[in-house]
Amino acid sequence: MDTPTLNNTGSAGLVETRYHTFAEKPDSLKLLSGRELSPVTLAYETYGTLNEDKNNALLILHALSGTAHAAGYNSPEDTYPGWWDIFIGPGKVFDTDKYFVICSNIIGGCNGSTGPASLNPATGREYGLDFPVVTIKDMVTAQRYLIDHLEIDRLLAVVGGSMGGMQAIQWTISYPERVASAIPIATSASLSAQGIAFNEVGRQAILRDPHWNGGRYYGSEHPHNGLALARMIAHITYLSEKLMHEKFGRRLQEQELYRFQFDKEFMVESYLHHQGLKFVNRFDSNSYLYITKAIDYFDLKADFSGSLIRAFENVLADYLVISFSSDWLYPSTQSREIVNALRANGKNVVYTEIETDKGHDAFLLNNDRMERNISNFLKSQFEKVKLNGKKG
Repeated sequence: MDTPTLNNTGSAGLVETRYHTFAEKPDSLKLLSGRELSPVTLAYETYGTLNEDKNNALLILHALSGTAHAAGYNSPEDTYPGWWDIFIGPGKVFDTDKYFVICSNIIGGCNGSTGPASLNPATGREYGLDFPVVTIKDMVTAQRYLIDHLEIDRLLAVVGGSMGGMQAIQWTISYPERVASAIPIATSASLSAQGIAFNEVGRQAILRDPHWNGGRYYGSEHPHNGLALARMIAHITYLSEKLMHEKFGRRLQEQELYRFQFDKEFMVESYLHHQGLKFVNRFDSNSYLYITKAIDYFDLKADFSGSLIRAFENVLADYLVISFSSDWLYPSTQSREIVNALRANGKNVVYTEIETDKGHDAFLLNNDRMERNISNFLKSQFEKVKLNGKKG
């Protein structure tokens, strides 16, 4: 199974977004809420080649605003590559000369997969709030259909940062026999009260936008002001205080003296407004509501009588857990909680806390130690899988 590429050193090259539709009537995707979806489409991209033994597949799982387009370019005219391009490609951390890398857009998203902006077959118009609330577990269930479609029995690794890390962990619990290893980065077994609070303020910014119209804004003016504000709020949580101080401090944007007005004067204000305006051009407000709620609902202990140790009892995957010292949205204490629960079950786990001032967004940025740890872990896992295959 090959992915078309350009002959660019280190680049995944030119890649095609593909679509897999499943759960068509009379079948359906049964959700944790008790509701059902039919049909369901997942947008996905692949990089590299699936080997003959089909044991070199990596599933990359994106965060809140991510897409299936993780690496390379969708057309020669593209200005920017995929969101994790610095890590995916020939000779990179997720080396497409060795591994077959898969990334799909989650259900509930707005970049090719079924979500609130998709057409509801029952009405012929966009779902809006008729779309059922989905969970991290539902996202993973949908991804399993895609992996079945690709005829992969067992993934070498599931990898993700932030919400992607939640999905990676859920994969090892929902489908232990189908995952050899997991690399959750900058994530937790459940979102903190502080994290839920920030998500709720962002949702309220959207819900209170006069153009939201109960989620029925398709075909008319979208609630862009509310979505931009939600993004601005969230973006504050992605950066550390030290990084914001070094990057902006109290510097003014285009003047030396205060104007004594309520427009954008400080550089940090201008930066946040830019992030908000940029976001509304690529994301759907309803999807933001649904995805943040899925993050809020994620709680590994909930299905196991409040015990994280019990949650990991049946896990078969080896783990590499990575956190960042300056990440206050998903602090290292939460990663250590995962590590301790795995070790209490006698599972193989490697933990790395990386010193950085980049905050939560560090998982999206170059970091030699992180790259070295992931490369070495994947190499050892691949050797282990190949060795076990020979024994079998």
